[in-house]
Amino acid sequence: MPGHQQLSNVSLEERAYRIRRYALRMGEVQGQGYIAQALGFADVLAVLYFHAATYKPEDPEWEGRDRIYLSIGHYAIALYAAMIEAGILPENELETYGGDGSRMPMSGMAAYTPGMEITGGSLGQGLGIAVGTALGLRRKDSQQFVYNLLSDGELGEGSTWEAAMSAAHHKLSNLIAVVDFNNQQADGPSQEMLCSEPLTSKWEAFGWHTQRVDGNSIAALAEAFDRARNCEDDKPRVIICDTKMAKGVPFLEQRDRNHFLRVEADEWEKAIEILDGAQAK
Repeated sequence: MPGHQQLSNVSLEERAYRIRRYALRMGEVQGQGYIAQALGFADVLAVLYFHAATYKPEDPEWEGRDRIYLSIGHYAIALYAAMIEAGILPENELETYGGDGSRMPMSGMAAYTPGMEITGGSLGQGLGIAVGTALGLRRKDSQQFVYNLLSDGELGEGSTWEAAMSAAHHKLSNLIAVVDFNNQQADGPSQEMLCSEPLTSKWEAFGWHTQRVDGNSIAALAEAFDRARNCEDDKPRVIICDTKMAKGVPFLEQRDRNHFLRVEADEWEKAIEILDGAQAK
């Protein structure tokens, strides 16, 4: 059963808008959150959940599902928003985000949240877990994919490249890594902290089928996911997605040092109004 997007006429652009809107509503609950990442990564999540991935919303542990691993655990607000839109999580729990006893803690934890496959962070661990799962699925003759969502900051972790080398060695063609390249981490621009360029040729040298695309272009993303899934090379696949932090809310896009973006109490609703206005055009 493909991701249930095929059961609806809702466009991927509208899915991305709703994901952004859910994320802003959750951020408003706590007055904080990694909202710049959620807004920037929403287009990727819309294409992943409503074009590429196979799952059953009513059964998050269905054996026939593709696995979606959020290595970047602080992006949980973005994944919750996508899973609400997908029907995996109920919208009426949105107001519990980050609260005591919530199934939506501020950092993603598999023990708390249906559909959250792994506990993400410390950063750099997710790709190794994904390699192990891809190996296990192959040995079970499963046709399902493992999607591993990781950040450009994680490319500074040696464990990421050890996992990348292992995946190529084992010819894990059922593994698709998705890198959010927003060039921002806690201490500043990622490429000033530890430059990972030339990134495309680096992944290729590690034996991966590699694509680099505009991570805020729905059309480019859909084509990239299709190529990754249908590639006949006996290699793991990576999609490097160049995204813009806080995409869709111009006054937030323009703020400096936006790894953990400060949003004032009166700005959450203003941001939602901007999204709504752009969607209505």
